[in-house]
Amino acid sequence: MGEEKVSLSRPVAGVCIAAVLWTVMFSPWTAPHVNFWGMMTCSALALTLFSMWAGSFRLGGVKFGPVDIVAGIVLAAVLWGVFWVGDRLSSMMFGFARGQVDMIYGMRDGENPWVLTALMLLVIGPAEEIFWRGYIQESFSRRWGANAGLVVTTLIYALVHISKFNFMLLMAALVAGAFWGLAYRLFPDRLGAIIISHALWDCAVFIWFPI
Repeated sequence: MGEEKVSLSRPVAGVCIAAVLWTVMFSPWTAPHVNFWGMMTCSALALTLFSMWAGSFRLGGVKFGPVDIVAGIVLAAVLWGVFWVGDRLSSMMFGFARGQVDMIYGMRDGENPWVLTALMLLVIGPAEEIFWRGYIQESFSRRWGANAGLVVTTLIYALVHISKFNFMLLMAALVAGAFWGLAYRLFPDRLGAIIISHALWDCAVFIWFPI
């Protein structure tokens, strides 16, 4: 991660675009009028293209070697475990927790699990990491330092989910964003491992081993 200062005009524009797209997907006033998974896929692709156009991200620089694959699997498993524990604790602490989690799982109702698996593995998971960690966190870190970049990106990543008005979704985004953001903060040259972990975790928590 370099030390040069960078302009934030394009990263901020990217965040604004992401906020609009996520609001359309999650807001109770707009979500019923769009297909969530189709919208998420298109949004993910659009943000990936934006990251590459903006100039700070190069897909060819991401490594997917044996170490990255193993690390990605381990990170996905650890995060799944964190969410399993968090689900048990939140259910004991908040009476509304299970209902809100079930609402999140309701987004997969009526969808082909094989199609969702392919989308999350090949498009959605990778694209989110390319944009949020590879481009946004990287840009903020170059401007303000690695720690500030981590904190700001994690908070924004969580807040773009706020239009769902679902506390458990907001907390899930905060925890997951902090987890992947910290991994990128510690190992900025291992974005490939973080991409793999996000893609595998998405599939595990939504399709393979729902909590």
